[in-house]
Amino acid sequence: MDFKQLKALVTVADVGSVTRAAELLHLVQPAVTRQIRTLEQELGVPLFERTRHGMRPTEAGATLVERARRALTELDRARAELAPKPGAVTGIVTVGLLESAAERLAAPLTTAVLREHPRIELRLLTAYSGHLQRWIDDGDVDLSLLYNLTSTPSLDVRPLVRERLWAVAPPSAGLDPARPVPFAEVAARPLIMPSEGHALRTLIDGAAREAGAEAEVIVQTNAMTLQKSLVLGGHGWTILPGIGISADVADGTLSAAPVCEPEVWRTVVLGMPRTGRVTPAVDAVARTLVRQIHRTVREGEWPSARLWEDRTGEG
Repeated sequence: MDFKQLKALVTVADVGSVTRAAELLHLVQPAVTRQIRTLEQELGVPLFERTRHGMRPTEAGATLVERARRALTELDRARAELAPKPGAVTGIVTVGLLESAAERLAAPLTTAVLREHPRIELRLLTAYSGHLQRWIDDGDVDLSLLYNLTSTPSLDVRPLVRERLWAVAPPSAGLDPARPVPFAEVAARPLIMPSEGHALRTLIDGAAREAGAEAEVIVQTNAMTLQKSLVLGGHGWTILPGIGISADVADGTLSAAPVCEPEVWRTVVLGMPRTGRVTPAVDAVARTLVRQIHRTVREGEWPSARLWEDRTGEG
């Protein structure tokens, strides 16, 4: 098993075609086929199913692809770190961003990293907090924004922001950011909610119990964009973090207001693995991300948010 075989394996899995993989790898097709077959013979199991729609990893193949991808990423990181330009911070840094915050933070973070550390290769992934935490534990992400999480044996956590959740409705509802809406009033509407088990849903369900309200959940989804789209289509209201709907409220696409009675807060944290060496590149990107978050809150671009260090009496 060698580097070229693993590269061929991952590329075929990504594109689903030996022909396309050969083009991307600048090889002839028989060479890629031979590398895959050599791996299969060595391991004694088929790694792909050959179907009408292309190459699909078997269960064993998917397991090997996952491991191979991590190994290739680590080799890329080592290559970048071991051949630095004098005085420059180099390396590959994979950052996890919460879906609700990605639209607001991704562009300024990228701009700042490219300006201050142009030799860092930045990779951005977005997902819900539970997925991001698992990716950190698995070594697929170097640092990530998470929420409502404390430090664990494997994870070092730094609280950054406390923010309120907002009721989100079509513009015709006329919700006013300056006038919080009671949870019971929100629960009286058909609701589009995150899927059960999602950390945000857990917060909302807890608020419903505190308010003594029974919410009518008509749709559950694991995508914030779908929540907003369904609200805009007139199917119901939803509840989301302020940062996820600030642009929509500003341009009049949606109306929204903070939830009250009870207020619902989440804490956004920066998570980094406790084990292993923190490279200069990872440290530089972490510092830049924290700085961008502070700027976003202090310039009023993160609605109903308070920096952890400035928090006072939010209830």
